[in-house]
Amino acid sequence: MLREIAIKNFAIIDDLRICFDHGMTVLSGETGAGKSIIIQALNLLLGSRADASMIRTGAESAELEALFDMDTRGPAAAALAEQGHEPGEDLVIRRILSRTDRHRVYINGRLATMGLLARVTENLAGISGQHEHQRLLRESEHLRILDQVAGLDDLQHSLSACYHEITPLIQKTEALRAEQRQQAERMELIAFQQQEIEAADLSPGEEEDLRQQLSRLKNAENLFQTAGRGVEELYDRDGAVAERLKTLQKELEKAAGIDPRLTESAEAVADAALRIEDTAEFLRGYADDIEFDPARMEEIEARIDTINKLKRKYGDSAEEILATLETLKSQQSEIEGIEEQIAQTEARLAELHQRLAELTRRLSEKRKTAAENLGRQMDAQLRALKMADTRFRVHFQPAPVQADTPQWLSVDDCAVSEKGAEQACFMIAPNVGEDLKPLSKIASGGELSRIILALKALLADTEPVETIVFDEVDAGIGGQVAEVVGRKLADLAGRNQVICITHLAQIARFGDHHYRITKEVSGGRTATLIHILDPSERIEETARMISGQAITDTTRAHAAEMLKSARRTGVSCG
Repeated sequence: MLREIAIKNFAIIDDLRICFDHGMTVLSGETGAGKSIIIQALNLLLGSRADASMIRTGAESAELEALFDMDTRGPAAAALAEQGHEPGEDLVIRRILSRTDRHRVYINGRLATMGLLARVTENLAGISGQHEHQRLLRESEHLRILDQVAGLDDLQHSLSACYHEITPLIQKTEALRAEQRQQAERMELIAFQQQEIEAADLSPGEEEDLRQQLSRLKNAENLFQTAGRGVEELYDRDGAVAERLKTLQKELEKAAGIDPRLTESAEAVADAALRIEDTAEFLRGYADDIEFDPARMEEIEARIDTINKLKRKYGDSAEEILATLETLKSQQSEIEGIEEQIAQTEARLAELHQRLAELTRRLSEKRKTAAENLGRQMDAQLRALKMADTRFRVHFQPAPVQADTPQWLSVDDCAVSEKGAEQACFMIAPNVGEDLKPLSKIASGGELSRIILALKALLADTEPVETIVFDEVDAGIGGQVAEVVGRKLADLAGRNQVICITHLAQIARFGDHHYRITKEVSGGRTATLIHILDPSERIEETARMISGQAITDTTRAHAAEMLKSARRTGVSCG
């Protein structure tokens, strides 16, 4: 419930504070006194967009503040708790508007964002004025209103959640299929490249080994001759190195018998002689193994040529080529995995589509029943509001399946959106014998005001908003109709806090509290003032609302009687 609002340096308001209570509070005053400015300020405190032009002339900033009673277990408290605020029973919202457009929001004394403000105030208050009239004329809103009146919000939210789970999966499937098509040619190239590398059957270090083999084959004769000369010089010919070392070994061994210090030298020469014999033996075997094979040389050259071709395509060495092969295998697996991803995604889509179809059918059936009930309820409400001959009905139009509608968002040949499989349109026939026509085509201002009031009355038990503000409920009505509207507002005030701006005494008489808003000029400046009326002042204001500025004893008596009769109906008049 709204308990207090304070406005400073806003439009023509200098400094204003208004207290509110349970029941119905009436705000009245001359045209241009500032009533709509108060509603504009409340709109800003509820999260609407601010503009520096709203700041009072001569001031650098404007300050708006509202105090609400808050349910500590309600959605507003939950939104605050999520952001680390400590919610209490009081909720203080403060907005500061600056000429530099650096506006600020405070919630319970802490700086807050506009997003948090919107969440916190979402269910605190609702303002029914010109905006509400325009909203009611938008057929896109009719389905939401029907769901709210019928208590179908939870079912609709479940359908919406399912819808929003399906849509990204549809996008994922389409992206995977597009990728699959794009990768078709890539897959052929990968398969060819993989086959080309695998067919070569490369081994790490193979190229170096082949080049060594080729070098030996090309220089076989030279190698054979060199090895042969080595065997001859080291071992075979007379006076070979091995023979001379053997002779020297014997001489040193003999000398070592005289001088033991030569023993180590004798042993070293003996070791050298053995190593020379081993080397000669190796060279002899090496010469025997040398190949003179032109066919093998051609074979090696062909293999090296194959490796060089692969190197030009896939890497600078056999190791790099083999690494490229592993990369190709990985890419192939990824591409082949797309089909599996598509299958898994479509399997999930099938599950979700089954649930979407179930929710869609349930919601559509409940909406049909709700539409019939709403029609009967609105007919009764409108009869009470002096629209006895008016028929109110809800017409449904199934959403047609388009050529681009995904199969997962189609149920029973209807396209399903987050709102369901149908669109709703409020239809009325204001007079007997007339056909039903869309509300937006034929409703007058007065009819719209009463239709909104009738809907608000029906929504009172389902709408979480505790405070309802009516700015133009008296648009286009008067006389007996206005009195009926006033009674309906008073009845609504038994369940919700109602704040009503009106020019009509027939409505104002039913208020529990009555404020008069005036403006005065002082020191060359215009300022808005507000004053709560006592019983005698209320008679005077009611008389002014009846006759304008020319108030007579007759109009005062009439006003007193109107207020007295309102008391007799059980409505307090302050």
